[in-house]
Amino acid sequence: MKRVLVIATGGTIASAEEGSGLAPALTGEQLVAFVPEVAQMCHAEVSQVMNVDSTNMRPEGWLAIAGEVRRRYDDFDGFAVLHGTDTLAYTAAGLSYLVQRSPKPVVLTGSQLPMGDPGTDGKRNLLDAVCVACDDSAAGVLVAFGGKVIAGTAARKVRTRDFEAFDSLNVPDLGVVGESGVQWATGARELMALGVADGCAPAGEARAGREGFSADGCSACEEHGGVSVPSGAAERGFAVAGPSAPRFFDTLNPRVMALKVTPGMDGCVIDALRPLCDALVVEAFGLGGIPEYAGVTDALLNWADADKTLVMTTQCPFEGADLSVYEVGRAFCNRPGVFMGGAATTEALLAKTMWALAQAERPDGTIDREKLTALFASC
Repeated sequence: MKRVLVIATGGTIASAEEGSGLAPALTGEQLVAFVPEVAQMCHAEVSQVMNVDSTNMRPEGWLAIAGEVRRRYDDFDGFAVLHGTDTLAYTAAGLSYLVQRSPKPVVLTGSQLPMGDPGTDGKRNLLDAVCVACDDSAAGVLVAFGGKVIAGTAARKVRTRDFEAFDSLNVPDLGVVGESGVQWATGARELMALGVADGCAPAGEARAGREGFSADGCSACEEHGGVSVPSGAAERGFAVAGPSAPRFFDTLNPRVMALKVTPGMDGCVIDALRPLCDALVVEAFGLGGIPEYAGVTDALLNWADADKTLVMTTQCPFEGADLSVYEVGRAFCNRPGVFMGGAATTEALLAKTMWALAQAERPDGTIDREKLTALFASC
């Protein structure tokens, strides 16, 4: 029988009404006790690393979860992480960079209604996550929610109440969970075995779809390293690497912020953020339009010239950005310090930038720009 570590962090699934609104109250042990079928599927143990509303989950929390996976890695066949839904996609992306190329699955789930609610989706989601964690084909960081299995770097919460709260953006779902277990999509097993659910592949190894995290270009990369990639995977920037032992990381730079461009924005807002942040993930209009009025373009370019980092993406959830198409975006192409996000989610780009900046930091606190560029280009 497989051994699964259930890592509890709080969230709606653990919440109860105590007079001032829903708040985490149940322990991981209590949550597992609600689903007796788990004991028929695997030998489960519980680790309570925190008990918070996911609104209060920060990068430090990602590090704590990844650290627990690392500490208990050799003792278990898979991991199920119980998490609040509101920031689950950010944590899934963060773990994808902190726990890379794992042959064992790390599966995140949660619920839209508390476990104690008669109509809760928590029982099914917990059982589905454990089912995926026990599956011999599953690998890397995944999200199991509403019957779907999604790669950790592709998930986004798109509904506030519906039980099918998450979609996979720009990449097909990897599979579905039913009464007979996990039914994997065509090619999903091969891609997970190669490391598709992980954050990055080391430079020099076969990989696919680097356009999603391009270091210097604005157009799609069509080199797939000889691997058959499902439609949409290349545009997401998935890394494909050979099977190996997992690689763990224990540092992030949290001084990264997502900035949504809005009509009428003034460049002084960007200037005000410079002392507070080392990087911005900029959500541009459409394919990549940045306003030329009120000093917005100049402020962003000055940001890059000041040895800060910009990652350019789009506000549109599907099909990605290409800043080379319009004049209002082309100034950012092939510019030092500016990276193109392609069709990657903002959640994935935020996590990747935090990870890459931390790995590229020198002992004196400065950033090795050549190493940073290599890290962005490696996946």
